[in-house]
Amino acid sequence: MKKVIKSSPIPIYCQLKEIIQEMIDNEELQPNDPIPTERELCKIHDISRMTVRMAIMSLVNEGVLYREQGKGTFVARKKQKHQLSHLRGFTEDMEKLGHIVDTEILSFDKVNCAKSIAKTIGLSNEQKAIEIKRLRIVDGTPHALETVWLHPNEYPDLKRERLENVSLYDVFQKDYGLKPKYAKQTVEPIHLNTFEKDLFGIEGDSLGLLFNRTTFSDNDVVIEYSKAVYRIDKHKFEIYLEA
Repeated sequence: MKKVIKSSPIPIYCQLKEIIQEMIDNEELQPNDPIPTERELCKIHDISRMTVRMAIMSLVNEGVLYREQGKGTFVARKKQKHQLSHLRGFTEDMEKLGHIVDTEILSFDKVNCAKSIAKTIGLSNEQKAIEIKRLRIVDGTPHALETVWLHPNEYPDLKRERLENVSLYDVFQKDYGLKPKYAKQTVEPIHLNTFEKDLFGIEGDSLGLLFNRTTFSDNDVVIEYSKAVYRIDKHKFEIYLEA
């Protein structure tokens, strides 16, 4: 193991974090391997336990490591990598990677949504949006919380039961002839709130990734607006850039 350089302008906890990350990248530490204990790291680098904990907790919050009460800290499995150059739903994306996807519908209602959302999906002042909240579960573990807003005129007679464990994009196409053509999407890091952490089974201060997406059909009509919160410890996203 490399040692931290105390004369470096880089904070010591950042150096230790990079050292542990490099050991994982070099496959010196494999998924589910324990990392050295806090006491061992303190002795190796001659640094305080508080500094060691800062480095470890930073990697835990990023999903690189995980902790088990009374057992120690371990290397996490590699995160799922998603291409942001393809317009696919969560279900299709995960199933292409060989995972079993389940969906728990938390709510299905007609609501008065925020003005910005109403404007995006084309609601008039008196109209309510169809709002769907879904917990996306991969191989038995909650991975994402998704909220979708739809224009009721585009989806007459849409029922909660029709959405059980199916891709929304499949319903759009098969039931309403609306085929997603392109989307505009933003991504930003957020701190998970109490509700989100409870759903994901996460304790402490944790980060997530918030995706805001507006999806358009062949004739440039908005067919959905969605917000999805992904666990940062389970997912990473790859963007394809071309000169």
